[in-house]
Amino acid sequence: MAFQPASVNSRGYQGFADRRDAGRELAIRLKAYGGRPDVVVLALPRGGVPVAYEVADALDAPLDIFVVRKLGMPGHPEFAMGAIASGGVRVLSDAVIRAYGITELQIDAVARQELAELRRREQEYRQNRALVDLQRRTVILVDDGLATGSTMRAAVQAIRSYAPARVVVAVPVGARTTCDELADIADETVCALMPEPFSAVGLWYRDFSETTDGEVRALLEQHARRTRSTVHE
Repeated sequence: MAFQPASVNSRGYQGFADRRDAGRELAIRLKAYGGRPDVVVLALPRGGVPVAYEVADALDAPLDIFVVRKLGMPGHPEFAMGAIASGGVRVLSDAVIRAYGITELQIDAVARQELAELRRREQEYRQNRALVDLQRRTVILVDDGLATGSTMRAAVQAIRSYAPARVVVAVPVGARTTCDELADIADETVCALMPEPFSAVGLWYRDFSETTDGEVRALLEQHARRTRSTVHE
């Protein structure tokens, strides 16, 4: 699908080749955080992991994941009515719930299903490893884009419970209104592109194919190996 006429990135074309390319572009906007021992990069899997891999590599920072699951509206699962995150955080869109008359029972049913997937992903990607220490650190939360922002909002609220010094939301592309709204709960919001009209995250990638569990594991392991080799040099 052709890109909508809007913002152009520093490479001179509209959008990104793929998530890895988007991560390299996003890292340019985050260069002030490079080489700092207090910085941690957290990816929202799965799509955020290839982006965050490039960011963490460019900033020479630890990379980990933070699992968040969208709560899709009954009958229209692609439309978010909220999200859940690691640590038991649930964020709901009151406006959507009121507008469509969604009941508490319906919300609980969707939440149970997504909680099961959240736990599966934590086990799949983390393999019983504990989350990297976030206390008094600068946490950069990375995803491949922001549409409604419900999953990122849940992530920010959940991360606050770990007592970080600062929470930075960073994405290659996002809807301007969503980026503005997240600035109210994050210490800093970095949206490399805020095209108008926005339409959808996938329109701003030439390759927006689904990131697999295997790719997530491989990128996390590759970054961990690189970090270990750097420490031993």
